[in-house]
Amino acid sequence: MTNIPVTTWSLEQTSPTDLLPAAAPEGDVRIVRAEVPSPEFSRFLYASVGGDIRWIDRLGWSYGRWAEHLARPGVETWVAHDHGTPAGYVELEPQDDGVVEIVYFGLIPAFRGRRIGGHLLSYGAARAWDLGDRWPGLSQTKRVWLHTCSLDGEHAMANYQRRGFKLFDTKVEEQPEVSAPGPWPGAQAG
Repeated sequence: MTNIPVTTWSLEQTSPTDLLPAAAPEGDVRIVRAEVPSPEFSRFLYASVGGDIRWIDRLGWSYGRWAEHLARPGVETWVAHDHGTPAGYVELEPQDDGVVEIVYFGLIPAFRGRRIGGHLLSYGAARAWDLGDRWPGLSQTKRVWLHTCSLDGEHAMANYQRRGFKLFDTKVEEQPEVSAPGPWPGAQAG
């Protein structure tokens, strides 16, 4: 198997005032929280958004592992809908000491380029900042962070920076080259 260099950039906001919101796109775009933990729906979002950009780390998760992860206090999935159809999502995960990670963020390929991504990222980051208000027992958020890599969409880094995220770490590592699995096993995106 061939290895390829993959650059991973870590970005953060250290104050809610760091967030630079994007304008809402025109049309019927709504963002709602998936309040009922659903392994099926979360796996659908994960595979549909990440299938063409090599998101593979959760493809092998069992139903039970998905359910356990989604049931953790403070883990939230916010879904953008375009005319009622899921278009993308942002997943938040609280960590120690008031830190919230935007673990996953992205759009299903058919919805990219419609100005939904900046709006969804803005909304997700705002929800990361007020996560403690919705979850008794969680600390107030002091820092929101995420990472992106050279395998992600070509506009990812620019979108994060336009939303006020600042680079704090860069790593380059060799990783096995894998094909993009598509939105479901055996299918190729595109």
